Amino acid sequence: MANTNSASAPVVEEVKERIELTQIERNIFDRLLATLRHFGLTNRHLRVAGGWVRDKLLGKECYDIDIALDNMLGSEFVDKVRDYLLSTGEQVQGVAVIPCNPEQSKHLETARMRLFDLWIDFVNLRSEEYSDNSRIPTKQKFGTAEEDAYRRDLTINSLFYNINTDSVEDFTKRGIADLKSGKIVTPLPPKTTFLDDPLRVLRAIRFGARFGFLLDEELKEAASCDEVKDALAAKISRERIGVEIDLMLSGNRPVKAMTYICDLMLFWIVFTLPPKFEPAKSEGCDRFCIGYLDATWSLIQLIGDSTFNDEQRRLSLYAALFLPFRKTIYKDNKAKKIPVVNYIFRESLKRKASDAETVLNLHSALDKFLSLIPFLVSDGNIQPIEVNWGTGLDDVPLTSKLRVLTGLLLREIKDFWRVTLLLSTLLYPTEVDCTEDFPKQHFQLDKQRDLFEAVESAIAKLGLEKVWDVKPLVNGKDIMSVLQLKAGGPLIRVWQQKLLAWQLAHPYGTAEESTDWMRQSHSKRVKTE
Repeated sequence: MANTNSASAPVVEEVKERIELTQIERNIFDRLLATLRHFGLTNRHLRVAGGWVRDKLLGKECYDIDIALDNMLGSEFVDKVRDYLLSTGEQVQGVAVIPCNPEQSKHLETARMRLFDLWIDFVNLRSEEYSDNSRIPTKQKFGTAEEDAYRRDLTINSLFYNINTDSVEDFTKRGIADLKSGKIVTPLPPKTTFLDDPLRVLRAIRFGARFGFLLDEELKEAASCDEVKDALAAKISRERIGVEIDLMLSGNRPVKAMTYICDLMLFWIVFTLPPKFEPAKSEGCDRFCIGYLDATWSLIQLIGDSTFNDEQRRLSLYAALFLPFRKTIYKDNKAKKIPVVNYIFRESLKRKASDAETVLNLHSALDKFLSLIPFLVSDGNIQPIEVNWGTGLDDVPLTSKLRVLTGLLLREIKDFWRVTLLLSTLLYPTEVDCTEDFPKQHFQLDKQRDLFEAVESAIAKLGLEKVWDVKPLVNGKDIMSVLQLKAGGPLIRVWQQKLLAWQLAHPYGTAEESTDWMRQSHSKRVKTE
């Protein structure tokens, strides 16, 4: 398993000597400079700040343009740009003002304007002061470009592109050097930077992982100190933490990001657990989480990234990360048993309910998939006689039972069945004991890839891909008619399940044959009773 304390070399990026503008960027900047000339503001400088400058120097395209203004609010300048464009007969595409919202990291009002089909943000250069118990600045004022650069989270994000002079400005004197050497460093002492805004700890980790850069030793020391950890827990909303984690897991190096979080002893600050739960977590449980994440990510690359869409890949990584907790529960204030994984999603990270629901469904389907794998890879030589989690299967021929059980499972998890299979291969044939040493070597990824492909092929041979889209041959009204019922009820649901099993066992059966079978089966039961 990767460890951030190892002397792994950073990714060294080729940094361009100057920024090359696209034609659209040139058009946008020309209009902004023309606005300055039109209103006699030629002593004011316009600068693009932050990520756009970094990405352009790295030769990457970026469409997130933030303009930093000298001694002027964004809304004031946007009004002037609009007036200038109207005076020349150009169309104004759109203007918006985003009010400050500190919980969403918007400490100042931001004005937005659409130019050449791109939304551009405008905000004034500023300096800030923070209180001890909040990440919201207590004092803000117009600042110089240098003051603004030093209040940024990282040196690689503190660079400016001066539109007036067509030049990159590096006021911290190390932004470009850190970009070239692949280092994640704060402009001010890291502890000061992190205590001012502890969210910057997670941003440092995210950018370090994204670019493959090394975290500065002093930065790591500050990030893992108790004072900063306490500030991260107390000052940052769970929503903001959740957004950063989601960006990491959706990014290009999710394992590196989570390993940093683990190594810096931030794992249980980020993924908080309820006060009481069972079974108790084992020592080093965070390492098991990272181990499953690492194996899942590696297996995705081995199988082929295109096998999964972005959403499937993202949620498969969440499901892998929380695999050690898939059977852990806690009781809510009504003594109802709730999966701990639900708590992590809903309370620790404040993620959307559908994410929690999908991951819980993946976890709950694992045991079913694991029970079917031996039969799916046996080429029909053995049948799942002992598998008994399916309901309404009494009348299913033994030779069709595997197709029926697999079909029912796939209808349950739908498009995510390959994700469930992926995770199942990590637990097959026996689940890892989370109390034992857990090296990455536990996983034999080549064998797990072969198992994945064998099961995938078996499911295709059974003709079950997209089986969840298959419509039932018989509807509820037909069932009521055959059973001579005047109202619906639980019996309808029972027969719907039986008919679905019959349909899976007879893939070429017709509605008429299905109804005939139901009539005969019901008649036999009535006589027996």
